[in-house]
Amino acid sequence: MDICALSAILSAAGSAADVNSAANSNGATVQIIIMLIMLLCSAYFSATETAFTSLNKTRMRTLADKGNKRAEMVLSLSEQYDKLLSTILIGNNIVNIVLSSICTVFFINLLLGNQSMGTLYATVVSTIVVLIFGEISPKGMAKERPESFAMFSAPIIRLLMIVLTPLSFIFGKIKLLLSRMIKSEEDRRMTQDELLTLVDEVEQEGAIDEDEGALLRSAIEFTDREASDILTPRTALEAIEQGTPNKEISRCFRESGYSRLPVYVDSVDNIVGVIHQKDFYATIHHTEKPIDGIMKKPVYIPLSMKISEILKLLKQSKSHIAVVVDEYGGTMGIVTMEDILEELVGEIWDEHDEIVEDFVKIDDNTYKVLCTLDLDKLFKFLDIEDETDSATVNGWVLEKFGYFPTVGESFTYEKVTVEVLDADNQRVNEIQITVTEPSDDEDEAE
Repeated sequence: MDICALSAILSAAGSAADVNSAANSNGATVQIIIMLIMLLCSAYFSATETAFTSLNKTRMRTLADKGNKRAEMVLSLSEQYDKLLSTILIGNNIVNIVLSSICTVFFINLLLGNQSMGTLYATVVSTIVVLIFGEISPKGMAKERPESFAMFSAPIIRLLMIVLTPLSFIFGKIKLLLSRMIKSEEDRRMTQDELLTLVDEVEQEGAIDEDEGALLRSAIEFTDREASDILTPRTALEAIEQGTPNKEISRCFRESGYSRLPVYVDSVDNIVGVIHQKDFYATIHHTEKPIDGIMKKPVYIPLSMKISEILKLLKQSKSHIAVVVDEYGGTMGIVTMEDILEELVGEIWDEHDEIVEDFVKIDDNTYKVLCTLDLDKLFKFLDIEDETDSATVNGWVLEKFGYFPTVGESFTYEKVTVEVLDADNQRVNEIQITVTEPSDDEDEAE
């Protein structure tokens, strides 16, 4: 072979190598571009899933009511959440698989056909890249502004839901089959404790203030309260006997400050009516007429009746007072409309009320407490618990002593010391509570 022929062969081989190198370079560039597109799609699907999971539907509904079309679209997609989630998962898995496959080919070519090392490098690199840029980062950003991202992604994901409908249908049927095979007895309804936790979280986030949070908690717990929790006991009841002179009735209205008074025959266990101050002064105040003509029929309720039901009953009967009776028909006390409303909004005082504080702080660890205070309120404030049937502080104190204590006697329960400040032969009227924190030795022992 002469020199000219050899030179031609070498030149052709060099040209072929250059063409092959250029082709490999172009192929690698295309692979990188496809991988970047797949990574972007993975980030989109991850962020979309987080956005639709975390968005505030109330905020979306408000925007939709104002005419925001994107918000309307987001709400519509949210109502098809199962189909939406299937579309996101299908799309995310497809792009991740494509990304992983191309990444494997890329590294095998880069390492000149070494399949084992190329596969290893591709697995490590694709896993790290997808985790950082396809999962964690986009989900974190979508979590910060879920409503905005949901409205941005809504048109695209709606189109994908249409395109992937056949696959979504198949996976939906598989899910339905599995659901029937594995039946769940779990109650998915939100419990009262979960609602209270939700209110605490919203309050901590600053969406509502402390007063609004307290009102919401009162409304949530409202249905659990019973007549026994809010009644005015018969020992503190201001009532008049039928046949009482009008002057005496006028004095009773004036001194008590009440606008309504129960009327009984013989004893408080036999309440037969209720008179209103306005009717009394407008009709029979300066006469000798009996009060029978202005008495309203009383509403009787059992001790265990829920206050939400009492409220409905009082509204239906157009009354403001309900008489609480025990199982023998005796009067245990009364519940007024004001008592019920105070469970929602707190104490209601008018210009004639003498303001009496149930709970007075003496110093950081000492408090004076009236024994008419609801026991649940005391336990909640002190963060203590006890198994007791008592509804008031007085009942709990008597339960602990086991007898009627005298002034100065005390007992200790958990982290509080209770001392009697005022008492008589029938009840304990006022106590002093001192909170004692556990010592460091006790903390270490625990």
